[in-house]
Amino acid sequence: MLLAITLSALAMTTIVGVRYLIVSGAFAAATRLRHPGLYRGLDAQMRREIAWSLASAAIYGIPAGVLAWGWQAHGWTRIYADVHARPLWYLPVSVLLYLVCHDTWFYWTHRWMHRPAVFRAAHAVHHASRPPTAWAAMAFHPIEAVTGAVAIPLLVLVIPIHVGALGFVLAIMTVMGVTNHMGWEMFPRFMWRGVVGGWLITASHHQRHHEQYGCNYGLYFRFWDRMCGTDRGVGDFARTHARAAVARQAGPLRGAASRGGAGAGRGADRAS
Repeated sequence: MLLAITLSALAMTTIVGVRYLIVSGAFAAATRLRHPGLYRGLDAQMRREIAWSLASAAIYGIPAGVLAWGWQAHGWTRIYADVHARPLWYLPVSVLLYLVCHDTWFYWTHRWMHRPAVFRAAHAVHHASRPPTAWAAMAFHPIEAVTGAVAIPLLVLVIPIHVGALGFVLAIMTVMGVTNHMGWEMFPRFMWRGVVGGWLITASHHQRHHEQYGCNYGLYFRFWDRMCGTDRGVGDFARTHARAAVARQAGPLRGAASRGGAGAGRGADRAS
């Protein structure tokens, strides 16, 4: 039994880690195509983000692996495989239930993470990414990773969900986690400026959290931020992109100045 649980935990850790590398890598590549130079000078930061994220993958994978084994071997969870076991209308309802519950858990644990002592001990690791990149989605201190890793496992113990619907929830969680940190807005304007954007969180909303810290704590929805007075609206990526453009222009100029200085030095050597 112990061997089976260990193998299941290792398998889930591998799945979480590979999923992170694929999704974050894909959006990092898209960033380089869409906004060249946006991550200029952030190589060391991105290596740190990847290291923390892979460590978090193990923390996420272990409880998921244990419950996956328990589901298969003993039916511990409320996950079901037969799509007809419950009414078809329950499929979207269960997805919404999971997203609302997860968002609630995330909002309040995230606010707790911003208490000074907890921030210094744990959450500062995530905020060390300035600005965050597509690799920062899981760059957590182990304490923070544990608070995130238990959310979905706790939900599958109490709320019934089809295995396919659960996969959809996990896909939304992964994509939102990455795209909210990548430094540009991939969604159309109506999703972050219009009526829909008034309730859904995208990169424009979460980026303001990384700029101002004490606001915009939600993950999927702006409900709790609005209810608790912590919503400070959406940010604008224009300044971030303008700084990246300046860095791109300054790079060649610095290189030319360096080459010019070296040439002048060689000329002085010859003159002497």
